[in-house]
Amino acid sequence: MIFNRYEWRLVLRVLLLFAAVVATTIVVTSGQILYGVITVPAVIYSVLDLIRFNKKAQDEVNQFVESIHYRDFSRHFDVRKAPNELKPLRKGFNDINTTFKLISRERETQYHYLQKILELVDTGILSYEEETGEISWINEAFKSLISIPYLKTIHSLEKREPVLYKDVIRMKPGEAQVLSITRDQQQVKMLVTASIMRSDEKLYKLIAFQNVSEALDETESKAWSKLLNVMTHEIMNSVAPISSLADTLKNRLQSPEIAESIGSGDLEDISLGIETIKRRSEGLLKFTESYRSLNKITKLDLNKLLVRNIFENLASLMRPTLEKKNIELEIILRDPALAIEADINLLDQVMINLLVNAIEAVKDREEPRITLSAETQSNNRILVKVTDNGLGMPPELLDKIFIPFFSTRKTGSGIGLSLCKQIMLLHKGNIQAQSTEGKGASFILQFANN
Repeated sequence: MIFNRYEWRLVLRVLLLFAAVVATTIVVTSGQILYGVITVPAVIYSVLDLIRFNKKAQDEVNQFVESIHYRDFSRHFDVRKAPNELKPLRKGFNDINTTFKLISRERETQYHYLQKILELVDTGILSYEEETGEISWINEAFKSLISIPYLKTIHSLEKREPVLYKDVIRMKPGEAQVLSITRDQQQVKMLVTASIMRSDEKLYKLIAFQNVSEALDETESKAWSKLLNVMTHEIMNSVAPISSLADTLKNRLQSPEIAESIGSGDLEDISLGIETIKRRSEGLLKFTESYRSLNKITKLDLNKLLVRNIFENLASLMRPTLEKKNIELEIILRDPALAIEADINLLDQVMINLLVNAIEAVKDREEPRITLSAETQSNNRILVKVTDNGLGMPPELLDKIFIPFFSTRKTGSGIGLSLCKQIMLLHKGNIQAQSTEGKGASFILQFANN
């Protein structure tokens, strides 16, 4: 019978050793020393053979453990050239190596798959070890959003964005905050969320950064639109009857019977009061009607427009006013072929509004100057800027100037910049303001570069 399994061959050797020891014992106890010449060498041979057999198996196991330790799953144990008793062992090692290679390949595939997904998403992702602060992962969206090409530790972020660094460090797992940073001369609002994960007995903090500026602006615009619809409807429904009633009362006062029963002085006072009520009612109706324009714009007539032509037409239109007030208008355009997709009528309305505001801002300056400029960003967006050297605005006003009804001028209606923002949102763009008090302001229109 041929034993092909390692276990049976080991049992056979143990049985042969046991038989040799028993035979030697019998020989010694019976006094037949002559037979010891045969049994003693048999015992020695069986012991050495068992040692040799175990050593071969041990060497094979050591080699296999070494390959596992160094993750060398490509190592192959030759089964055909192995002794019969080691063939099953080597075959088992090869099977284990094959399984490990399959698992390793699957993990590597999953890692690359996950890596590709993380690179494709717009959400910036940052992961670092909590104890040491060492960065374990950042994706391209994070690098682009924060404008940081590389971070070795989370503490390196403190030098570039100290406020953002403190907020990120303080965030607790499961917490979410809306944070703001300034990128490419624009304020970017981000929804930042934090979570914790454990791997290899280490604790990692995972931070996700999602740009929500456009979503927040769109939501805010819709909220104001609904509010304005309700307000204008209620105000006009309430004021219109007052204006009509005032007109009726004025006509009644002119009738002879009313005029004779009331003294001339009292009649004049009553007429003046009714006239005032009528005039203010009509003024309020016109004021309310003007806010309806915020919600009338729903469609765009998009065309490809050269920024150069937009600037030249605007300068030509506003030249008499600028010359009259001795204001210098400067146009800076590095690329004469720069073009945007826009509705020319609505865009003209935005540009005129911004230029009129700039003229008002610089009127008290000794050397008033307004600059029109345009450039292409690294993220393939086009920025159109209206900059002045006026008095500027304090930081607390910058977030309010686009709110309907809010105005920094006593005679302002608060509708101009609100309308500008809605027009830019319809263009899938945005408008932002930057200002340094005492040094001027800059309004930035952002367009997608199709």
